[in-house]
Amino acid sequence: MITVRAHRSGALAHRSTSARLVAPASLLVRPNPTNPKLTRAVDGMDQGGAVVRISVPVERPLTLFLNKREIVTMMTISDYPDCLAVGYLLNQNMLRADDEITGIEYDDELEVVVVRTARETNFEDKLRKKTLTSGCAQGTAFGDLLERFERITLDPKAILRTSWLFSLSRAINLTPSLYLEAGAIHGCVLCERDVPLIYMEDVGRHNAVDKIAGYMFLNGIRSEGKLLYTTGRLTSEMVIKIVRMEIPILISRNGFTAWGVDLARQANLTLIGRAKGSRFTALSGVERIIYDSNPVAIDDAGQAPEAGVTSNA
Repeated sequence: MITVRAHRSGALAHRSTSARLVAPASLLVRPNPTNPKLTRAVDGMDQGGAVVRISVPVERPLTLFLNKREIVTMMTISDYPDCLAVGYLLNQNMLRADDEITGIEYDDELEVVVVRTARETNFEDKLRKKTLTSGCAQGTAFGDLLERFERITLDPKAILRTSWLFSLSRAINLTPSLYLEAGAIHGCVLCERDVPLIYMEDVGRHNAVDKIAGYMFLNGIRSEGKLLYTTGRLTSEMVIKIVRMEIPILISRNGFTAWGVDLARQANLTLIGRAKGSRFTALSGVERIIYDSNPVAIDDAGQAPEAGVTSNA
């Protein structure tokens, strides 16, 4: 008889058990790692030859229609298909801020979502011009990649206190998530000051941010005073989407690409990467940052160090 040892493949496997996972009460949308449709148990072997069973995310195709026209098929965990569809169309400039959505239809069996609008538009030219981006699972941007980008002015009065950044890092790291349960997932969190509001996950960071854009549109949430935290790389695609959403501050625990930095500076987007615990690097929009917290008091997990432990930060 073979004994299968349960093993968590996500970051939770490496996290100290002294940290209690709890979702902030402020979250309007939060990850649902216990949803059985989002993960599947898979058996395998570990480095010692033992049989293990881990949870892995389930990605599914989702074909998006705008009215009668097929737009794209995306790979997604399919937990918020309505938000993903609307956010994708917004960030591709196929929906305008003043468009009236008359209906959203989702068929789980056919894996199709249809967004219907009062305004009919022909997208032949936009669909013909494609840009393959660096998004996970190879993202696609239609039309002019920088359409509307240069005309957007981000709020010059927006600020980011370092105390908010450290508090957000801790709150997000300790929120139960699909990433902690199974790994292989990106997350994006819409925040206001040091308060997380909307936490979306997906196999691609571009999907996660599109879900947030769609949720904001469908629920009338404005971008003023908001910032966005992502686990993904700060690429040109991510910068363009955040600027189109008119969010002035973008934070990631990951790194940068050169074009992402150039575009952030062009748009005066505050761009912060490598944000882990007490450390971060800001490459654009640094005038918005207010240094009001002592980083030595924060350890690499975004938590105050335990009694008797000296921080080297």
